[in-house]
Amino acid sequence: MRATTEPLEGNLVRLSVEIDEPEFDKALVDVVRTLGSQIRVPGFRPGKVPRKVLEARMGGAGALRAEALREALPDFYARAVVDSEIDPIASPEIDITAGEDSGAVSFDAVVQVRPLVSIPGYVGLQVTLPGLAVTDEDVDRQVDRLRENDAELEVVGRPAVDGDLVTIDLHGNDEAGAEVVGVDDYLYEVGSGTVTRELDEALHGAKAGDILAFTSPAPGDEDEVISFRVLVKDVKVKKLPEATDEWAAESSEFETVAELRADISDRIARVKLVQSQMALREKTVESVANLVDDGDVPEVLVDAEVNERLHDLQHRLEAQKLGLAEYLQATGRTPDDLLAAVRTEAQRAVKADLALRALAEAEELDVSDEELDAEMVTMAQRMETTPAELRRQLDTAGRTGAVRSELRKGKALQWLLDHVELFDEEGNPMSRDDLKTDAAKESEETGDDAEPS
Repeated sequence: MRATTEPLEGNLVRLSVEIDEPEFDKALVDVVRTLGSQIRVPGFRPGKVPRKVLEARMGGAGALRAEALREALPDFYARAVVDSEIDPIASPEIDITAGEDSGAVSFDAVVQVRPLVSIPGYVGLQVTLPGLAVTDEDVDRQVDRLRENDAELEVVGRPAVDGDLVTIDLHGNDEAGAEVVGVDDYLYEVGSGTVTRELDEALHGAKAGDILAFTSPAPGDEDEVISFRVLVKDVKVKKLPEATDEWAAESSEFETVAELRADISDRIARVKLVQSQMALREKTVESVANLVDDGDVPEVLVDAEVNERLHDLQHRLEAQKLGLAEYLQATGRTPDDLLAAVRTEAQRAVKADLALRALAEAEELDVSDEELDAEMVTMAQRMETTPAELRRQLDTAGRTGAVRSELRKGKALQWLLDHVELFDEEGNPMSRDDLKTDAAKESEETGDDAEPS
């Protein structure tokens, strides 16, 4: 079999394939063998039906050859894709150009391939990451949260402001007059927004003894209105204990406030480091994806990504024994909202994919046969098969090139992570060394092979 390619307009490629007559005859024999085992002919055992009898049953030698072409051409096409190293993203349009009746077989397959997009400015790309510095304000906030655990409520006579706790009787009736909300002595934090926005607005400036009335749309139904009545019984503030060594010893594992603050500072530093490490990958991919023009993104790729994401969502919902209608109701979305959100995510994912492929091409980041073989071993172990069998399956399906492309994309991403310029939210340059854990730094200093975080 021989295969040649010819680029066409619109990211199309014409793949021309020639199959010698002896090679196609083998495919024809395989089809005869398969049909012979499937078709029941009186007087013949399954698999023992002569070829002439099969031809007669199917309408002649031409019908049998046509069946062989229908069965064999997809396999020949897949092999040609692997041999020519093209990257199809849609089903091909196949036109048999020779051999429909006899002899050698030739066909053309016009197929849309993944475009090579332009990513101007990828060299010197800049990303902004969360800063690593731990401020006194960061520590103070954590200390205050611990103090709130030991806080006491103190009644005050002033009007309520955000953060105050009010004891209220809350009742609401629908338009028909039926009570749909009814609770007494409810302790509510002003400004928390956990009931309705209108409740917070009514409570701002309210004092003990005030009776408030307001309306609010019913949750999940903007057309229905609920009429609320609220009696404010008292206004309280949280009285936090002083941050003394005595308090620290009673409320934590540390003897002094200084020791507690040092531990909190260390924990915040570790959290910020993890946040920056995660943001580095996410924002780097986002930044390079933004270099791709929307007009260069094939809709067929976006459609495929949308379908894959919806299929994955359906599986996750089934695992939780939830239906799509229940999910939409719980998230407050309509089907159109969900589809629009998924499509936006799919568009970003496809742009990132195209950008990384383009960078791999621009930087000539190739994958050696040894690297591909090593990946096959890893994949085969995960799929509980042998590397040879996995390679055969991928070659048959025309997917070996996709595995190599994924490895190239991984190299492209690593190249970006190694070359992108880093800045914190204040605009200060950041060092990659600052993003390494102490263990990774120690590993580099000692020459160990441990993976850096």
